[in-house]
Order: sequence, then structure tokens, then C-alpha cells
Amino acid sequence: MNSKIYIYIFAMALVTYLIRVLPLTLIRKEIKNQTLKSFLYYVPYVTLAVMTFPAILDSTQSTLSAIIALITAVALAWWGRSLFQVAVISCVVVFVVEFAEKILDIL
Repeated sequence: MNSKIYIYIFAMALVTYLIRVLPLTLIRKEIKNQTLKSFLYYVPYVTLAVMTFPAILDSTQSTLSAIIALITAVALAWWGRSLFQVAVISCVVVFVVEFAEKILDIL
């Protein structure tokens, strides 16, 4: 098994390198297709959302506090608040909701 690990590492490095280099070498002209341009424009945003959303739901002690904070963050961002304000207020919302859940469990 140990002797094959270097082959696996090399294969992964090669695949990662090819994924990054092939578009640069194969696509030399400007992309004129509007559908493809719009798809490529939104790829970074979708990738960030797909990586962030599960972490938002799993980062708190309860899913309810995560969902309420997520809704709060989306609303604040929609209304044009800064990233710092959205982050701080969302953290406060998680704290308040989880504190309220603990108080209600005690009663």
C-alpha cells in the first residue's frame, strides 16, 4: 500500500494541474456565446454558496438558530448592510436563539 501512495499523489497532482491548464491552452479567443459567458460569470458565486451553506447549518448547536441567523443575514444583505454588520448581527442572533432555547428547556 505504501508504495502505491506516490502513484496516487502523482495522479491527483496531474489531474489538478490539467484542470487548471487545459482551459488556458485550449481557449485562446474571446468567448462570444452569451449563455456560456453568463454561466462562467456565476460559477464563483454558486461555488461559494455550495461550500458555505452546509457549514452554516452545521456550525451552531441547533439547526433552528442557524436557519434564523441565515434568514437574518440574507435579509440584512438584501437591504444593503455591510458584511461586518451582517456577520455580527447574525452571530448575535445565533447567541440569542440558542440562549432562549436553553432557557425554555430549563422551564
